[in-house]
Amino acid sequence: MTDSDQTTRRARHEAILAEVAVEEAEAAEAETVEKATALDVPMHLRIDRDLDQRLRRRADDEHVPVSALVRRLLRQALQQGSAPVSATEVETIARRVAREELQHH
Repeated sequence: MTDSDQTTRRARHEAILAEVAVEEAEAAEAETVEKATALDVPMHLRIDRDLDQRLRRRADDEHVPVSALVRRLLRQALQQGSAPVSATEVETIARRVAREELQHH
């Protein structure tokens, strides 16, 4: 391997490390925001295994906690008017999800 190849490889490696550091910082910031906006009361929600797996995979893909993903999806559904639930019902659902999340950890 030539010096030029090594230099190019080292630069690519440093760029990857920098990108990972940015992603980790964004994930840490998202987690901080998530914890700051989380409800004080945990919630529980009964869902089937398929939905649970799909939510967990999506949360992993997006690098966010499952509870944050569920809250965001519920808020989006309310804003779009596709979920016929009240804000109180959303809060109840969110508490249930948080409670279930705590039980799994």
